[in-house]
Amino acid sequence: MMDGISGSPASGWPNLRRLYPVYASLAREFAIDFDRCPALEEENPADGTEAFEQAESWFQDMDQRIKVQHLRHFLQTAPNLSPETVRDVLAHHLRKKSSSADTRDKVDFLLVQQVSQLAPAGQSDCPLSLAEVLTALEPLVGPAESPQPECLSALDDLVREAGATKSLRELFAARVIERGRELKAASADRFYEPATLAAFARFGVLIRRTFFIRMQEELNAILDGLRELEAGGVTTLDCREAQFAIDEPTSRLRMICQSWKVMFHAEYSSGQPLVLLVDLRSAVEAALAKHQPPAEIKAKACAAGAGASPDTASPDFVVSPPEAWSEETGKTPEDENWK
Repeated sequence: MMDGISGSPASGWPNLRRLYPVYASLAREFAIDFDRCPALEEENPADGTEAFEQAESWFQDMDQRIKVQHLRHFLQTAPNLSPETVRDVLAHHLRKKSSSADTRDKVDFLLVQQVSQLAPAGQSDCPLSLAEVLTALEPLVGPAESPQPECLSALDDLVREAGATKSLRELFAARVIERGRELKAASADRFYEPATLAAFARFGVLIRRTFFIRMQEELNAILDGLRELEAGGVTTLDCREAQFAIDEPTSRLRMICQSWKVMFHAEYSSGQPLVLLVDLRSAVEAALAKHQPPAEIKAKACAAGAGASPDTASPDFVVSPPEAWSEETGKTPEDENWK
């Protein structure tokens, strides 16, 4: 296991000192009040045991203030963060083995990030077995005594159900993320068993992939619909259902779809932007049903799509799944075990 997971002051101290500036930066970004921890600002404090206790108390307080949504946004969007930072934060939370839902959610998210880092670029859709995830996470969570956790079958059923959906609306209606959380809560203390951790990490990666596929399909359907409406002379839409204007310009809607790419990379799990995306597609489909452009206009719209520039050609919009530590870097470590 990593040294940071050990509960001894000697092994845990370097990890806490590395995390101190990360937590401080995270707190400042989200305007979370915090006090300095003088003990953590000393590389070799005179009283190591007392300093470690002070540091542990400081992190315990900060962990209560910092929620999983803060952690998710910061780690996926902050620039100049090394891959080791995820491992340090994960080691810190694994060492606690807290039964709280907040800590379980953080560990779950961090494990998904860790597994996602190991999938080579361009192979985000490659098969992902539990054995591969166990091997990848063993240095962090230890060897699995039982390779088949009780929750595996139920999680696989959810993955198949998610894959069978035809739209983002169907995916939301299936409640696969919420049902996955229920399974996670039901696992109780077994959640921290290596095989169970690996099973939930694999589930998270596979569900994330499905969400990105459905998001891409949703955006392409919206952009195809906008092009078809514009070919028929429609330049504004009633988008009140999606919390936009009654006469929203189609050109602005196209720009909004492009800007959503960044938001989706930071938060994909049933967040408000995705709800708006579903509602926007409904508004576009309602407009299409109302105007019913003739066949020659549809053909013109299709031709416009075929002749578009590489940035907008069909498919209009490709939402790439997280490939590595940061969406900004686009760097992914190669790992032969994942090929």
